[in-house]
Amino acid sequence: MSVKDILIPALIFLALGGVLGAVLAFASKIFAVKVDERIPKVVECLPGANCGGCGYTGCAALAEAIVSGSAKITSCTVGGADVADKIADVLGIPRESTQKMRAQVMCSGTTEFAKKKYVYEGAKDCIAAEKLGGGDKLCPNGCIGLGTCVRACPFDAIAVENGVAAVDYAKCRGCGLCVTACPKHIIKLIPYDAKHWVGCMSVDDGKTTRKYCDVGCISCRICEKNCEPNAITVNDYVASIDYDKCTGCDVCVEKCPRKIIWSSKAQSGGLFIKRI
Repeated sequence: MSVKDILIPALIFLALGGVLGAVLAFASKIFAVKVDERIPKVVECLPGANCGGCGYTGCAALAEAIVSGSAKITSCTVGGADVADKIADVLGIPRESTQKMRAQVMCSGTTEFAKKKYVYEGAKDCIAAEKLGGGDKLCPNGCIGLGTCVRACPFDAIAVENGVAAVDYAKCRGCGLCVTACPKHIIKLIPYDAKHWVGCMSVDDGKTTRKYCDVGCISCRICEKNCEPNAITVNDYVASIDYDKCTGCDVCVEKCPRKIIWSSKAQSGGLFIKRI
């Protein structure tokens, strides 16, 4: 075989490669999908947690939705007001007010207070336990305490203490994933600086609740009657707080005979729950 027999095929392949490369380069420009230059800038504003708390698959998807107008600039609860302000600057639109939120487990039925109907020995998962008669606790609205919310939290902000999940306010970013994960629906998002919350979600009458738990709300309405700002009301046998009206006066905490209206103190580190 001569050198000519080798060079000619090689040159042909090189020529074909060059032509095909040029065609591909031309096609990439013709069929290129134009990306709004604001999208990567919005992505840079977002925290990059990709937690899904906003309802989108990640920060990039949320950025596209914000730029297209299908999502609000306040959609990222993890980033809060700072992120919303940065996005508003990128888009050149007015800033929107947003309120920092945190998760709160509305249950006080710890091991020593909540009564049980059976001994659960299955998978350490609240959803699995809930399918077995609603879990091992008598109260149908009590925390199962097997940590499904703990595993759902991307910020390590929840731990199970004495049979009930508790939130570390310093770590909580208000993404709401624990709210979605809880099969009992007893985790709520409340204002980060909320002074009080009702640690019970029982919707049964007082007589029935007493059978379930030694600290459950018995709907006595003492808190409601003594709240001057009318910030606390009892509906469907359970007390709830209107945080727009609550002044943090502690009267409801002091008056509650069951001691399940709690006072919270957001600090750095640790799980903070205390009674006044």
